[in-house]
Amino acid sequence: MIRCELSIINKLGLHARAATKLASAAGHHQCRIRTGKDESLVDAKSIMSLMLLAANQGTVLIFEFDGPDEQAACQEITALLADYFGEGE
Repeated sequence: MIRCELSIINKLGLHARAATKLASAAGHHQCRIRTGKDESLVDAKSIMSLMLLAANQGTVLIFEFDGPDEQAACQEITALLADYFGEGE
């Protein structure tokens, strides 16, 4: 299992479009991916669960990756957040 903390850096936070991109990226992987602000983590493959986190810019989320492709999933999710969800800022 891989556990890391990633910051939401885009201006609008984890809004609907960003949550959709995150859930889609997570859905491409076999491993279980969970995220949240504290120990009560949610399924990162669920758009609604991600939206309910209400993660604004600057929020630090805990991510847990557990499964056969956890390393690839961690790299993809980390890159997605670092790229501002493809929104430019």
